[in-house]
Amino acid sequence: MEYALITGATSGIGYALAECFAKNGVGLVLVSSSLEHLRQTKEKLEQKYDTLIELYEKDLSMPQAAEELYQEIKERQTPVTFLVNNAGFGLLGATDQIDMTQEERMLQLNMLTPVKLVKLFLPDMERRQRGYILNVASTGAFQPGPYNSTYYASKAFLYSYSRAIRKELKEKGIVVSTLCPGTTGTGFFARAGVKTPFFAMKPERVAAIAYAGLQKDRDVIVPGVLNQILRIVPAGVKLTAVAKMKKKQAKSAGHGGM
Repeated sequence: MEYALITGATSGIGYALAECFAKNGVGLVLVSSSLEHLRQTKEKLEQKYDTLIELYEKDLSMPQAAEELYQEIKERQTPVTFLVNNAGFGLLGATDQIDMTQEERMLQLNMLTPVKLVKLFLPDMERRQRGYILNVASTGAFQPGPYNSTYYASKAFLYSYSRAIRKELKEKGIVVSTLCPGTTGTGFFARAGVKTPFFAMKPERVAAIAYAGLQKDRDVIVPGVLNQILRIVPAGVKLTAVAKMKKKQAKSAGHGGM
């Protein structure tokens, strides 16, 4: 049986992707920092799908967490065919107001952990000459994001890294796709202390597009017509618009927007 490892799997796009894999008969390796949320997620999925599910409680914003996760999965001899680097979070506010410790954890989770997991699981995929990697970036990867600066930069890193390794791994039979969702109705905004915009896409829709794109070996997957249009808007124009929007959000949330 093949398995899909999904980080940040208990809500939002991660949970919706877990459903996509489960309904297609793929076993699930679900990773989250909350064991309670993992157990709740497993219960919900088992009520709807007949597939095997493994749970791993791991805070992937910690430096050695990726290595620990890999070793635990290897000990259970679980063959991971699909690696979905979905876990991530953002910090809203002016750069001189954001807590440095929190920022380091965010950069670890959004950038270093996905790279580590790719490098750890890649040799197994290469030996089998079969593997799929889906790295979840953002439309924020296409331009800088004032008042969300390191989050946007981390997604730009993941976008660039993913497209580069896609070229390297194509001849080895490994598929690498980069998902760049726009505004999505997940817990992301609640964590940042702001309301979810009314135009946010549903995570189930984003996940369905992402799953189909991965199966079709798409390079970059941008869900939604509006997001595809915005992708070609000049970066300078988007930079100004993002600055105004994020400054307003930061101010309303009390995160150093002034």
